[in-house]
Amino acid sequence: MVVGKWIRILCLVILFSLANVANAEVAFSSPFWLPTGHLQTIYPALLVSPENVTYRRERWELDDGDFIDVDWVNADDLPSSNQPIVVLFHGLEGSSQSNYSKALMAEVAAKGWRGVVIHFRGCSGEPNRLPRAYFAGDTAEIEMMLSRVKSEVGSSPIYAVGVSLGGNALLKWLGEEGTHAEQLVVKAAAVSAPMDLGASADALDSGLDRLFYTPMFVKSMKAKALAKAQQFPDILDVEKIHNATTIHEIDRYVTAVLHGFKDEVDYYAKNAAKPWLPQITLPTLIINAKNDPFIPAKSLPTQTEVSSAVILEYTDEGGHVGFVHAPFPGHIDWLPKHLLTFFVGE
Repeated sequence: MVVGKWIRILCLVILFSLANVANAEVAFSSPFWLPTGHLQTIYPALLVSPENVTYRRERWELDDGDFIDVDWVNADDLPSSNQPIVVLFHGLEGSSQSNYSKALMAEVAAKGWRGVVIHFRGCSGEPNRLPRAYFAGDTAEIEMMLSRVKSEVGSSPIYAVGVSLGGNALLKWLGEEGTHAEQLVVKAAAVSAPMDLGASADALDSGLDRLFYTPMFVKSMKAKALAKAQQFPDILDVEKIHNATTIHEIDRYVTAVLHGFKDEVDYYAKNAAKPWLPQITLPTLIINAKNDPFIPAKSLPTQTEVSSAVILEYTDEGGHVGFVHAPFPGHIDWLPKHLLTFFVGE
């Protein structure tokens, strides 16, 4: 009985300590009750409820006949207000309804800033019109989207955030554009970005990843691909798509075909952000957890592989876009607070 009492007291002390540490700007640490990168990835995506966010949707009709949908927060006074605006590019099969999107936009709104989640084509709940989708290195889309935001917000400072696939696309754009990016964005951040696409695809198609995550991604992407095949016959191989079970196969038979790459290997090589990191001139924060099940730690760039404008922040824990902190049942506001602190330079 005495031992049990002291165990309970010790647990309370640990929880209290974690609660206080989590509110400070310190190196991130996951709570003891959420071990491993897998749990730190799955738990916040499914079981942590972020604050509710009220969006105002706007549809952008594009010059090529397609459209994208964007969801605004605190943006009724565009372009009269000079408050900063945070632009979020979501991850693979993500949207403005993803927990990380709502957590960031809730923090943006609470600060009195404005925000916008820009959906990649086909990710806003309605199929896009053209025989194409989105992909990890589509920097022409990033340029178009940020230019459109700039035209709508006037002189207000723009901060760009890319999560996972969106982070890779944003980083590649920053590297390709160099000083031109500074005309559109003040600072940028990438979270859990798979900067070596081949290494991340290999990780997703092996081990526990292939059991936990790949079926979810493949199921969603396969459904969209089959619908696109019905819309545009003879472009995609329906039988191969039906039989696809891995990320490599989806990228080989869908992503590469729709966007003009030889195969998935060609797609990964030409769209990875890692080779472009030395060309970034804009202040940029890159946050990755070393236990991210999607991104092998050995594939992460070192400080010698990026420009002096890039800050690398590799936490020991956090999973893939997780970063849950105590107390139980957990919160996911460490990441948005950390990003906004970086943007304001505190």
